[in-house]
Amino acid sequence: MRELNDPAVLRAALIDARRRMLALYGHLAPAQLEVPYLKIVNPPLWEMAHVGWFQEYWCLRHRVGAEPLRSRLPDCDPVLNSAIIPHPERWKLPRLTGASVSDYLRCEFDDTLEALERSTSESRYFFALSLYHEDMHSEAMLMTLQTLALPGPAFAHGILPRPDPAPAALDVAFEGGEFEMGSRQGPDFVFDNELAAHRVRVEPFALAAVAVTNAEYLAFVEADGYRREELWSQQGWRWREGAGALAPCYWRRGAGRWLVRCFDRWEPLRADDPVMHVNAHEAEAYCRFAERRLPSEAEWEFAARADLGPAADRYPWGTEALAQGAVSLDGAYGAPVPAAALPDCDSRRGVRQMLGNVWEWTATSFAPYPGFAPGPYREYSEPWFHTHRVLRGGCFATRARLVHNRWRNFYTPERNDVFAGFRTAVSL
Repeated sequence: MRELNDPAVLRAALIDARRRMLALYGHLAPAQLEVPYLKIVNPPLWEMAHVGWFQEYWCLRHRVGAEPLRSRLPDCDPVLNSAIIPHPERWKLPRLTGASVSDYLRCEFDDTLEALERSTSESRYFFALSLYHEDMHSEAMLMTLQTLALPGPAFAHGILPRPDPAPAALDVAFEGGEFEMGSRQGPDFVFDNELAAHRVRVEPFALAAVAVTNAEYLAFVEADGYRREELWSQQGWRWREGAGALAPCYWRRGAGRWLVRCFDRWEPLRADDPVMHVNAHEAEAYCRFAERRLPSEAEWEFAARADLGPAADRYPWGTEALAQGAVSLDGAYGAPVPAAALPDCDSRRGVRQMLGNVWEWTATSFAPYPGFAPGPYREYSEPWFHTHRVLRGGCFATRARLVHNRWRNFYTPERNDVFAGFRTAVSL
């Protein structure tokens, strides 16, 4: 965001991000922070300390050359640098206690805000980098609460009332054509994987106006879609067999109805909500069942930016961010809302909720754009090319300042812990 070059705006955003991050686990008892080893989560104390370390390194030491805060957390570099410490080793760090992590986070954050006052326009890039890194980890921490069936965060008491669905088109047709995909260097913060902007051509296609709903996906489940090998890719079928999956991971049938787990509570499945916590393999199998397909990443971006001039195509609806509650971001509703709700966030062509509510799987492998060069934080994108799948759009928990039409998320295709669903497409 262009505004983040203003120290006052950046300071307020950093304070907001830290409050959110600390609140995510603030309601848990110390024993609940002792989580079992899983490949898809981080130990809570390590993850919070890592967020602080990342901020300390990039905002205080990357160019200034200051010593790490060793008096607060000894030998923090090899312990908290995620590029160095193997994932299983993060569970074996007795020095990380609630008190030591809290003390470390307080000290590094005070120093960061002080350094921000002396920052230059060039160095503020790294303060924005640490802000967005913290926002992404906060979403991952919320995913951890869901994965481990822990209570939702205490700040959920401020959520807005759930909106009702509104009429929406079924499909929105796009004539295709050539467009400039990706970002250019400019006043806005840009992650390296968005660069460089390049010409791409897409053929005519139609995109579903709303994401696939629970009711639509339930029809696939009840038609024995998880047992029909012909609907699955070879890789997807291997995953399904290994996982023994017969429905999305947090669904279960009880007392004649389907339930879905939301953090530590089982609730009735809401038919109008977008299906969530399905992986790319499940999304593709549903698409074959429905005789449709996932959109490519290029098609998704083409649709999001259609009918918008290059100076006004940050969001599907235009230049300016919408008011809180007009789009399902920032945890405004505490959970996804109906897939056909919130018409104010429609794209210019009438595609609903392209940003927010649930991340959307695409058919595209995460790969560098032509001319890619890694940014200062080299580990952000480059290690994950060709093994991950692109998702677009953000989810109900994503911070609104983070996502836009060009923003690329990426996970391996078997991950179903992500707040992700999908919408379908067809070729014309």
